[in-house]
This record gives sequence, structure tokens and C-alpha cells, in this order.
Amino acid sequence: MLETGGSIVLVSSAAARLGLANHEAIAAAKAGIIGLVLAGAASYGARGIRVNAVAPGLVRTALTERLTASDAARKASIGMHALGRLGEPSDVASAIAWLLDPAQSWVTGQVLGIDGGLASVRTRGGA
Repeated sequence: MLETGGSIVLVSSAAARLGLANHEAIAAAKAGIIGLVLAGAASYGARGIRVNAVAPGLVRTALTERLTASDAARKASIGMHALGRLGEPSDVASAIAWLLDPAQSWVTGQVLGIDGGLASVRTRGGA
């Protein structure tokens, strides 16, 4: 990649972009990824390497099943997302594919929120 250029997309989290109670460990780790994206974009841009990240909100996966197991927890999580639903893996995958596409050759050092508005929009019913 140092000779040919290319694109790197890392995965951060909406939790790194806003304060969520009881998310200290994930927020710290995923905020580190944001720092890596910014430094990597600055360091390798002249070599044609683009470095970006996605920052998902709560995405429905096997790992998040425990977080939404009860109706009350699921409704609370959905209420925090302005679009009124949890994310799907395909939501994140399509954003990653877009960032990796060579057609996005002018995009680097960005963290794309794929979070249903979680990190930037407050809903009437959200926390």
C-alpha cells in the first residue's frame, strides 16, 4: 500500500463521540481509533493512502443481543436513535464499502457516524 496507495477503514463507535453512562472502556478504546484515523490520514495522505472510520450506534448483532433482550431495554435503545430503530450490519457494511471505493479519493481523516443520529441528534423520547 505504501507504493500503490489505497484505503483503510477502521471501526470506532458512537460511544466515543458522546458521553454514555457505563461505556467508559468502549469509549476510550474507540476514541483511540479516532486518533489513529486522524494521525494516519496526516501521515500517509501524501502516499495516496486514505484513512477513515465509521462510528456505528447500536447495531443488531449476536454481540448486542444481551443489550436488547428485554422489551424495556430495546425500547430505550431505539428511543436514543433519531431514526427510531437499531442499526443493521448492512447499514455499516454499505458505509464501509463507500469509504473503500476509489471513487471517494477525496475523503480522508473522516469519522462517518452510522448511528441513526445517536451521537448528534436528541429525540423527544431519547435519553
